[in-house]
Amino acid sequence: MIGAVLCGGASRRMGTPKAVLRIEGVAMARRVADAMVAAGCSPVVAIGGDPTELTALGLDYLGDEFPGEGPLGGVLTALAVSSPAVVAACDLPDLGPSTLRCLIDSLADHDAAIAFSDRAEPLCAIWSDRAASVLRSRFEAGERAMHRAIEGLDIAWVTVLPAELRNVNVPDDLDAS
Repeated sequence: MIGAVLCGGASRRMGTPKAVLRIEGVAMARRVADAMVAAGCSPVVAIGGDPTELTALGLDYLGDEFPGEGPLGGVLTALAVSSPAVVAACDLPDLGPSTLRCLIDSLADHDAAIAFSDRAEPLCAIWSDRAASVLRSRFEAGERAMHRAIEGLDIAWVTVLPAELRNVNVPDDLDAS
């Protein structure tokens, strides 16, 4: 099953593209991709972002079908290639393969399996083909917010350690690494 690392976005709060920022010497997008490979995803692609920078990290690149339209567009891009699709944001550098494997194992007959700790993280999830059609219709209707786009879906909520969902959005977040 495909793994997709979302690497688009303007990174306004960080001031530089997050996908290529290094934590413990490894670019964040590469860290997420490696976790996906270890969880059994194949192929693993980077969606959005700078193709030159991402391919230099050894990642396969897939252009975002909806650039500038937010992460929901990236999820739809992944689902257009294959479903189910494991999708995670590049700014989750502590995400481990066991968490991704739990998501995969929890999908069963659900529309999606989404990571949850102290909050839902729909950018760490596995999406089925049933979810794809609902998400696409909501996107076409103008919805861009993930938390609203998933309303009413049959979701398996997978409890994970909060540390696995540590989000790196601003330079101070790098200090926590």
